[in-house]
Amino acid sequence: MTRLLLVEDDGALREGLRDTFADEGYDVTVAADGASALDVALTRHFDVVVLDVMLPMRSGYEVLRALRDARLTTPVLLLTAKGDEADKVLGLDLGADDHVTKPFGTRELVARVRALLRRHDRTATAPRATQQVFVLGRREIDLGAFEVRIDGKRVEALSPKEAGMLALLFAERGLAVRRERILDLVWGSDAFVGPRAVDTHVVNLRTKVEDDPKAPLHLLTVHGVGYRLVVDRGPDGAS
Repeated sequence: MTRLLLVEDDGALREGLRDTFADEGYDVTVAADGASALDVALTRHFDVVVLDVMLPMRSGYEVLRALRDARLTTPVLLLTAKGDEADKVLGLDLGADDHVTKPFGTRELVARVRALLRRHDRTATAPRATQQVFVLGRREIDLGAFEVRIDGKRVEALSPKEAGMLALLFAERGLAVRRERILDLVWGSDAFVGPRAVDTHVVNLRTKVEDDPKAPLHLLTVHGVGYRLVVDRGPDGAS
């Protein structure tokens, strides 16, 4: 049975969603605040997390950041009352897999959770970040550790999506990779996001891997196509 963690501080909505997911065959655990949600998420296994952003004790963003810092790759869908693009980008950058803006229909929410689970099951087909280390200028990119280092010191953390994108671009380094291919392998072909999500993540990645993000030397745009990665050297010293 699929185990789902539902984190929502509105009691009526929480109970309604618990009943909805239980009727769909999920084993549902609920939490009403960020602190208890983080405690249960770090001590028990879940297949998917549905996480409200506006929570007492700790916000959904804080919970999400802590989960990703703990290297948990469990799919997370954010529930938010905010419609601002910056808030959506923040969630994605912290490692969210999808988001739904309140008010929402329960059928849509259930469908998105199913889509997340399908994508997560397919991740074995995407390039893996594990034990991939390569160099971009002054920076050493360690995809297995989800970090960027300079002189052996961590200077940036990578979100799971950022690491996934870099893993794909590294696997096809020097070649142009279409936005659609990045979406398909990193987000999943049935993701509720479009090519702009790729562009937004590239902008964020350039701030982490380039000396001058506005004049990139490594993460390059191929106009009308997508992106390509120029690597100085890989783990074996080869470019």
